[in-house]
Amino acid sequence: MARPRFDRPSCYLNREASWLAFNRRVLQEAQDRRNPLLERVKFLAITASNLDEFFEVRLADLLQQVRDGEGEPGPDGLSPTQVRDRLIPALHRFVELQYQCWNRQLRPQLARQQVRTLALAELSESRRRYVAELCAREVDPLLTPITVDPAHPFPRVLNKAMCLAFLLQRRGARQRSLGVVTVPRALPRIIRLPGAEDEYVYLAHIVAAHADAMYRGYRIEAAAAFRLSRNSNLYLHEEESHSLLEAVRLEVHNRREGVAVRLEIEAGAHAQIVERLRTNFHLDPWQIFSVPGPVNLPRLIAIYDHTRRPDLKFPVYTAPLTQPAAPVEVFNRLRQRDRLFHHPYDSYNEIVQFLEAAAADPQVLSIKQTLYRTTEDSPIVHALISAAATKEVAVVVELKARFDEARNIAWARHLEDAGVQVFYGAVGRKTHCKMALVVRQDEDGVLRRYLHLGTGNYNHRTARLYTDFSLMTVRPEITAAAHSVFGYLTAGSEPTGHAPLLVAPLDLAARFTALIARETEHARRGRAARLIVKVNGLLDPHLIQALYAASAAGVEIDLLVRGMCALRPGYRDVSRNIRVRSLVGRFLEHSRIFYFLNGGAEEVYLGSADWMPRNLYERVEVVYPVLDAELRRRLRHEILAAYLADTAQTRWLSPSGAYRRSSRRGFSAQEFFMARSQGRATLEDIPAPQVHP
Repeated sequence: MARPRFDRPSCYLNREASWLAFNRRVLQEAQDRRNPLLERVKFLAITASNLDEFFEVRLADLLQQVRDGEGEPGPDGLSPTQVRDRLIPALHRFVELQYQCWNRQLRPQLARQQVRTLALAELSESRRRYVAELCAREVDPLLTPITVDPAHPFPRVLNKAMCLAFLLQRRGARQRSLGVVTVPRALPRIIRLPGAEDEYVYLAHIVAAHADAMYRGYRIEAAAAFRLSRNSNLYLHEEESHSLLEAVRLEVHNRREGVAVRLEIEAGAHAQIVERLRTNFHLDPWQIFSVPGPVNLPRLIAIYDHTRRPDLKFPVYTAPLTQPAAPVEVFNRLRQRDRLFHHPYDSYNEIVQFLEAAAADPQVLSIKQTLYRTTEDSPIVHALISAAATKEVAVVVELKARFDEARNIAWARHLEDAGVQVFYGAVGRKTHCKMALVVRQDEDGVLRRYLHLGTGNYNHRTARLYTDFSLMTVRPEITAAAHSVFGYLTAGSEPTGHAPLLVAPLDLAARFTALIARETEHARRGRAARLIVKVNGLLDPHLIQALYAASAAGVEIDLLVRGMCALRPGYRDVSRNIRVRSLVGRFLEHSRIFYFLNGGAEEVYLGSADWMPRNLYERVEVVYPVLDAELRRRLRHEILAAYLADTAQTRWLSPSGAYRRSSRRGFSAQEFFMARSQGRATLEDIPAPQVHP
């Protein structure tokens, strides 16, 4: 019997279609009446933010390939042109569903709860006076109306800027003119009206109502709000750059005026306005999205933020806080045993406290850390700045963290000004690993390394919203390996001693392939064989083929893939033993776990890397083993067991690429983790693993 081929196109799902299916799952949360109403508004805003990034990055790159006549077919056999043509109707349908959700479900239900978005004509006389005064005081001074003519070229329209277009007729003139007003970003797009009521108006409506004052001498025949999305990819030549920081800064500036990829415009806009905008931005007709509602759906998050209605939101969850400890106690605890934290269910304050202790402790001699994404008020960065006064501090700042480039440039300069040695990682690679290495002269005279390894960013705010892991250890074999990786990042030296860590781009893909192959061999020899993998994305064809081979050999494989997945589960003789779940809920599933049964000698790894080519070959990533047996048991029999038992937020991927929810929705892994952290749940509360519906 011929062995099945795992590289044929029918074995793979399309990447872009898989991403859109993920965003549909987020939209389902906005449509789900069981979620609190304002949380549904938040989910809808998230789908719009996700879609923005998809157009700015992935679709922009796809269109560039089509224009250049470049781009090889993907593993699914589709060319860039074929992918584009399949995406066009799916994208328009998705936007249609977004506005149906807003217009038919959320907006009417909000109104019944006395949370209203109002047209100006619906305002009372006193509210109209307030809006008029607001416009005169805060809006009008910032507006620059432009009439497009030979003396006034079409204004620069920045990426995702809110704009209004007006069709103008000057008295006595034959030709209509186009007026354009860009709404300054300093102004909120949705304005909460004063008073006890939760009532809002759109800024675009206020600006449109002010048009007569801006265009005196013209008759305004039509008006429409619009918003342009541009290519936001960075195109860097790092090897040719004198300064990577300056190269990134320049590209971030240029990105604001990248090639246009999408125009959102109010439904019912005058045909002349639409055509003039389309021609000016060199767009094809399919790139025009006529929307029956606010053109800036991501800004609906303002309604969530400013409406003080706890009855319309999830109950507030705060992880149990640990008592602050003196620096010496922080390090004493770590010497006793490894510590594992599951965020947000375990407080991120433990990690902040560790780094603040390192900064304050006079016996700490040096700190090395990576920074990928953080906040403007980061206590961790402030701790590093404080530490630089008395210690050796080295920080690897990733300048190319998408859409956080400007913030990271600012932090890099602040750190350098404080005396921190700042590095930008390996040339041509993003530094995505999460490590903080502290060297301390302990009370017994021994120089020890204390290490934090994470799956998420050093961001105390998103740590409340994303699920991630932190491992803290003093094990010499792991801390020495981390020291070797830092040498790779700061000096470019090949880390020959980085085992037991798995490091991309050096050996991560090869080591994962070997671990899967080992499980495959166990199955072939009749031993128990099992793989459980939790990642955000699964696209790498080499690892997918290794998983197919393992399935064919009899390995039982459960994959928890939140987002894109190119693997086709349950497919003929290729993946009968593979099940793929996606969990979308209150918290963004961001952690990565890799479990191998290994014939009974279980191994568990955590890390920052997804199973995608960019993580395996184009970034510096670190995946680390959990060597403490008790922590391994927690990961397998509490955390992974709960995920596999979830029936509330889990969707199953079918061979066709469609996702289906379970008919019974009783057990929520996320709710279990919250209850568990507060002492209200035990392992006995975890039901048997969910059976494929």
